[in-house]
Amino acid sequence: MKHYAGLDVSVKETSVCIVDETGEICRERKVVSHPDDLIELLCDPRWNLERIGLEAGPLSQWLYEGLARAGLPVICIETRHTKAFLKAIPNKTDRNDARGIAQMMRVHLFRPVHVKTLTSQKRRALLTARTLLQGKAIAIENDLRGLLRNFGLKVGMVGKVKYEDRIRELTEGMPELAEIVEPLLAARQKLREEFAKLDRKVREEVRTDPVCRRLMTVPGVGAIVALAYAATIDIPARFRSSRSVGAVLGLTPVLNQSGESNRRGRVSRCGDGMLRSLLYEAAQVLLIRVRKWSWLKAWAMNVAKRRGLQKAIVALARRLAVILHRIWSDGTEFHWTREDAIAIAA
Repeated sequence: MKHYAGLDVSVKETSVCIVDETGEICRERKVVSHPDDLIELLCDPRWNLERIGLEAGPLSQWLYEGLARAGLPVICIETRHTKAFLKAIPNKTDRNDARGIAQMMRVHLFRPVHVKTLTSQKRRALLTARTLLQGKAIAIENDLRGLLRNFGLKVGMVGKVKYEDRIRELTEGMPELAEIVEPLLAARQKLREEFAKLDRKVREEVRTDPVCRRLMTVPGVGAIVALAYAATIDIPARFRSSRSVGAVLGLTPVLNQSGESNRRGRVSRCGDGMLRSLLYEAAQVLLIRVRKWSWLKAWAMNVAKRRGLQKAIVALARRLAVILHRIWSDGTEFHWTREDAIAIAA
């Protein structure tokens, strides 16, 4: 008889429920949220496990890797789809959630999620840490501006290099205020130094990766966008077509259809928020700052004339996602004119 398991993971403990092919509960237990403890429970010879459901979350990649290495048929499932299914259960508990996931595995009512490779996970951690340090440094700078404004001191337009000198210039002759400001400046300086280290590490990573270098041939795409795209997509072959990448990143409009009503709304904004924001910035750079003309910029400018600049930027971000996937899959580079692409193909 086949068996199916559902895992409801929390930080300390994981609720495990094992059911047979008729839906009857065979075993329920809580174990420590560690691959070794789960393997010890699930590798019992009494269970002929067909599928093991693991909801996507902070610990899912680590647990998935450990269970998969042990030869267990583990599947990482989509969080929102799981939440919608478990809403039918009146009382939300860890035990009931594990039971619901086990039943989802039994009736094959789930949506699998791709678990990234270790390389992509490390790259994503690097980008996240870099963004975090940058955000904290900017937050301190903005707080300093607000703090000094209470005393009538206006920082004004100043770059990050001369920012510290400008703050000290404003607080000169005000020793009590300078004493308050100095610790904030020291914290900002430390954050900027550590941010510079991670930024150099990102660029070194891109410099040694041929895929990222090819992605950077697209106008508007720099080292950060290329590395974030490679870390998010991970394996380009998991997409049936390049066009589906835009929908996965939440850059396609939401469709609300019911009877005779058929409405298209804003973009869905599902998927990876970091990459979506970076692609939007890359589209802005291509439209506004890149001066060299290309067929891609001409297309986006025509969209801007018909639909407005904001919609053109979103449409261009979606098209950039598609083009980057095709470049990665084909092993080619970006062609600035369509004539160049035709000549190379011929």
